[in-house]
Amino acid sequence: MMKTKLLYRLVMTAACAVSLAACGVTGPAAQDAAAPGMKTIVVTYSILGAVVKDLVGDKANVIVPMPNGQDPHEWEPSAKDIEIINKADLVVQNGLGLEGGMEKTLLQARDAGVDFFTASDAITVRKVGPGEGLPSGDPDQAVGADDPHLWMDPTAMKAVELALATKLKADLGIDVTGRAQDLANRLDSLDKEVAGDVAALPAANRRLVTGHESMGYFAQHYGFKLVGAIVPSITTQAEVSASDLAALKKLIQMNHVNAVFTELGTSPAVAEAIGKETGVKVVQLTTHMLPDDGSYFTFMRDVAKTIVDALK
Repeated sequence: MMKTKLLYRLVMTAACAVSLAACGVTGPAAQDAAAPGMKTIVVTYSILGAVVKDLVGDKANVIVPMPNGQDPHEWEPSAKDIEIINKADLVVQNGLGLEGGMEKTLLQARDAGVDFFTASDAITVRKVGPGEGLPSGDPDQAVGADDPHLWMDPTAMKAVELALATKLKADLGIDVTGRAQDLANRLDSLDKEVAGDVAALPAANRRLVTGHESMGYFAQHYGFKLVGAIVPSITTQAEVSASDLAALKKLIQMNHVNAVFTELGTSPAVAEAIGKETGVKVVQLTTHMLPDDGSYFTFMRDVAKTIVDALK
């Protein structure tokens, strides 16, 4: 499994190096091309970065050092990334332990006086519920832990961007009031669109089994039952055990689940074994990666469509 994850990271890194724009990422090179006197905002991961870019427009230089599609828990910044973070006028982070691989760098930057905005401070944070977590070692997987996957709810992202707009004006003198309201309106429309798509799905079919505990906000907001993040795909196991498969099969049958969704880090071998044993569809769900156009709106539409189509 470790080889699979390593290969995935290498492929994603190479792809993003070829086309940072297509991955929705503004890399370090963008800082070199910034207009003189333009403020620099560093955002810790691509999906949050997409919303920040939409808010800021050309009023500041927005840099997302983490390659699109990387696991925020594990990605670690290079020396150049650390330099960019330490020179930023503002760092926008998710918080709640999501950026585990960056934690030391972010703490050092804060101690050095870099200004921070934490997205999770702007929302009502949900907790991981009973039966949802995974014994993976990640702190956000434990039952009762703060769930950091706030980007799966457009209304949460609306709260984040409105709070950030206030911060930008007060601390950096960047007035994006008009853009903030326009973005808020578009996020409201996106929310209604996704809700409309979900409404076509019978309530009895709204049960989610995923490979990682990342769909809590989506499930809570759109009326899904989160059966659990029970796919043992992000543990150190190379293969899923017979007992794991038996427990998973029983849970799927009890909840009449129509599909299992695999995510970033899910071993293809594990997904194949689950599909064969349970007889349900195994569907790839992209919860940590922007689409080619770099748009949060396309990202959410794609996630909703994938879920609805799989659970019909």
